[in-house]
Amino acid sequence: QVQLVESGGGLVQPGGSLRLSCAASGFTLDYYAIGWFRQAPGKEREGVSCISASDGPTYYTDSVKSRFTISRDNAKNTVYLQMNSLKPEDTAVYYCATALPPCVVAPLAVWGQGTQVTVSS
Repeated sequence: QVQLVESGGGLVQPGGSLRLSCAASGFTLDYYAIGWFRQAPGKEREGVSCISASDGPTYYTDSVKSRFTISRDNAKNTVYLQMNSLKPEDTAVYYCATALPPCVVAPLAVWGQGTQVTVSS
């Protein structure tokens, strides 16, 4: 069964860090561009960060540049999103999905179930 499973979300204080994981089963992640997308209540979904196939170029939306880092571990068939210096405006449900450049959801994308990130004091 082809699926993506996110983990690592939670409640963190402003300035804190979280690492999200996106683990794949049923297919090899390294062959695909993978993106992290988020949606906050009342807002449109946005592409946060993407990594191209085979460790190609990465993309970050302006609001997370220098704070977030996307990476792959091919041995674990997993993509990570390291989030540092978190801000309340980063609060959202974060999803991983197969993507197209620069960082849009691919047609017939494989999606994870989402993980909640809440940044609050």
